[in-house]
Amino acid sequence: MSIEFTDVERAAAKPLLTVALREDLGREGDITTQAFLPPGEMGTVRIVSRQTGIVAGLPLAETVWKLLNPDVQVKSLLPDGSPVNPGSVIAEVTGSVPILLAGERAALNFMTHLSGIASLTAKFVAAVAGTQTKILDTRKTLPGWRILAKYAVRAGGGCNHRMGLFDAVLIKDNHLAAWKAAGADHTVASAVLAARAKVAPGIVVEVEVDSLEQLRDALTAQPDIVLLDNMAPDLLREAVAMRNSQAPQVQLEASGGINLSNVAAIAATGIERISVGALTHSAPALDLGLDW
Repeated sequence: MSIEFTDVERAAAKPLLTVALREDLGREGDITTQAFLPPGEMGTVRIVSRQTGIVAGLPLAETVWKLLNPDVQVKSLLPDGSPVNPGSVIAEVTGSVPILLAGERAALNFMTHLSGIASLTAKFVAAVAGTQTKILDTRKTLPGWRILAKYAVRAGGGCNHRMGLFDAVLIKDNHLAAWKAAGADHTVASAVLAARAKVAPGIVVEVEVDSLEQLRDALTAQPDIVLLDNMAPDLLREAVAMRNSQAPQVQLEASGGINLSNVAAIAATGIERISVGALTHSAPALDLGLDW
């Protein structure tokens, strides 16, 4: 699959690209290349995968070189979202050899990180294939990288949870603890109803619960989604049965302690959503290299 790199991603990338080049080149530039390579020499390099995975971040790599010299030409052979194997050629880059070398590490840093996220996401998506369950990310992202990390999740076939605190309501355990401390009659359901009354129509309202008792209470308020925190598959099946009986329009989301060894069993319980923080906070980089 291919995925569109929009103006939203470009705007998010701009400050990161600036920092990446500044910290690598400083004021002096690439003194190694300057020491012995002629500035006018031209060459072509290939971005090549050393591993099996999903590629993401090629537009960022292209922008790195374009910032250094707009005459650099980047020919995409495998766009973002494409599967790669060891030896897969992702792109060819032609330009001044000193410029190609000056941008190499910054370009690959962006691509290896985002491709790692896409690749891990694709493994989770493959593990739940054949079920109705979607794999979603979380807000557990590096500061400044969230939009790009969530782009990489989509490149891997996953879906995005809320972007931040500003675009959806998610009432979590600490919210509920503060809510209950403020009033003896403050229940999970009353928190959902209070939130629904304050936010604009169309804003998703989700609430986190960690027991079937809390779920039963939450369903009476009919939130859009109930997040089931750290529930084993047997308990999740009971939760699905309760939801089906009490409020079938409410979606259920599992989160907490989910990995590649248990995600299929969790999806098989009948829930609609699984959110996995590891997609963005623990994805190993995909090994990519630059070959002459």
